[in-house]
Amino acid sequence: MYASVGDQLLVHGRIVGQRDRIAQIVEVLGANGSPPFRVRFEDGHEAIMSPGPDSVVRPLRNPE
Repeated sequence: MYASVGDQLLVHGRIVGQRDRIAQIVEVLGANGSPPFRVRFEDGHEAIMSPGPDSVVRPLRNPE
C-alpha cells in the first residue's frame, strides 16, 4: 500500500452496522510512500496508522 500527502484513507467498518471511516493522509512516515501514515479523521482526531487489509487508499484527484 502506497500513498501521498492529501490522499484519503478509507477504513471499512469491521462489524455489521459500523460505518466506514475516512481520513486524510497528512504525512507519510515510511520510505517511498509506504506506511506508516499520519492521518486526520473527519472529527479532527489524528493518528499514526499502518493500514491493514480493511483499508483502501483513495488517491488525491488533481484538478483539471
